[in-house]
Amino acid sequence: MTAKFAISCVVSNVLALTAVFLPAGTFAFWQGWVFLGVGGICGSLTLIYLAMNDRVLLERRLRGPMRESRGVQKSIVIALYLCLFSSVVLSGFDHRYGWTGNALPLVFIGNSLLIAGLYLYFLVYRQNRFAAATVEIAEDHRVISTGVYGIVRHPLYVALLTVAIGIPLALESYWGLLFVVPVIALVVWRLRDEETLLAENLRGYAEYQAQTRWRLIPGIF
Repeated sequence: MTAKFAISCVVSNVLALTAVFLPAGTFAFWQGWVFLGVGGICGSLTLIYLAMNDRVLLERRLRGPMRESRGVQKSIVIALYLCLFSSVVLSGFDHRYGWTGNALPLVFIGNSLLIAGLYLYFLVYRQNRFAAATVEIAEDHRVISTGVYGIVRHPLYVALLTVAIGIPLALESYWGLLFVVPVIALVVWRLRDEETLLAENLRGYAEYQAQTRWRLIPGIF
């Protein structure tokens, strides 16, 4: 697991640096450095917590969503990665060519959303040790219905959408928000397919669906 963790960190950092600064055409892009710093610090704190308190969940997360066993979920994951990566790249080009212009409040709003989304990820991991990177049912799997799961059925995807919106804003770009719409569509597709699997194969999940009505946003969906 140590080797997986090290490889994952190296690959993630290289991809992040490339996606942010290559399109921007400069390393003098302080918004990019702040964005990477916020993500790096929050992500590292969560990984440290898991390493100290739940190594089983850490192993499940390190497998990565590309290990999906079903074709439909693998396709969704690939599309999600492409959308998020493209959002960063387009935001970098936005900085290079000045499409959005000077909109400093966006940076504050975006990084605040990043922190909120990444904190929600932490809450999910702390409350649900079955929150694997792939849609699967573990041998000892049980329904989690308390905490954030008592508010919405898919808090992990709420965290993902919060981060997806925060990324381009943190990079001071309106144009990067273009990819938020397909991300939302893909998340809804993913969670609907996931719910079908869980309702059919996980004891108590159908009852949980009836108990907790909302999937992502209380009162809306």
